[in-house]
Amino acid sequence: MFEYEMQQLRQADLVREAAQEHRANEARRFGRNADNDADGRVRHSPRRFRFVRAA
Repeated sequence: MFEYEMQQLRQADLVREAAQEHRANEARRFGRNADNDADGRVRHSPRRFRFVRAA
């Protein structure tokens, strides 16, 4: 009986972790979509042109 209860607790923990990861992925996806203008054009981030190309 004890093993069953431990398994149930572990399953609940895994479900909570999966939900948290899902929310984090949605937040990242929402952040990427926020970089688009209302016209649908993508703005360039300042990080993109930090380094020049080597000749």
